[in-house]
Amino acid sequence: MTTERAGAFIVLLDVMFSEHRARIADLAAKHRLPTVYRRAAAFVDKILKGAKSADLPIEQPTKFELAINLKTAKALGLTIPPTLLLRADQVIE
Repeated sequence: MTTERAGAFIVLLDVMFSEHRARIADLAAKHRLPTVYRRAAAFVDKILKGAKSADLPIEQPTKFELAINLKTAKALGLTIPPTLLLRADQVIE
């Protein structure tokens, strides 16, 4: 990721990544890469309960939330504009 100069890192939520989430977070912070985790647990739960993956509907979000972690932003060397902080649903100090 650093060789290709990635601007961010998206982590899918599955067993492999869940087991290594602390290492992923450490590496992302070390290389100053913002990281986003995608929600997949609900689909895994449905499949483990017998649903066929082809039958699962595509879900559209009904609400978007913006959470800003200031400690992580500081560790990444990012400055969050005050106007963005005011628009955030949650600011984590």
